[in-house]
Amino acid sequence: MTTAWALRAWPPLLWQATGPEHVRFHHLGTRITLSGDASGGIAGQTVWAAKSMDGEAGMAWDWVQLTRGVVAIADPMSVVTNVRLIGEEGEVLTAHEAARYLNEMVRALPWQEEVQRALSQHLN
Repeated sequence: MTTAWALRAWPPLLWQATGPEHVRFHHLGTRITLSGDASGGIAGQTVWAAKSMDGEAGMAWDWVQLTRGVVAIADPMSVVTNVRLIGEEGEVLTAHEAARYLNEMVRALPWQEEVQRALSQHLN
């Protein structure tokens, strides 16, 4: 499985912040980790990629299991990607400014289903 931090080594892609709806991301893999603290929680990472005319884009993020059957992004401000989003004025958005758009892309993906599939395989 491609790791989240490996995405930083992918060539950067410049995309309009309001324009990547036409790109279709696919699931590359989900990693499950057990929390080392007293909570005994389950967490992990999921990695997604898409091919565009400009190259391959990747996104990854950490997730946590809140309760059985419910998973959430661990930190919505920490989506790892090689995509650099461009604003209306042609400026590269800061990580803080890009977070809104990246989270919209994440929300549109069936990532929770893929995490649940990985959890069911892991726990059986």
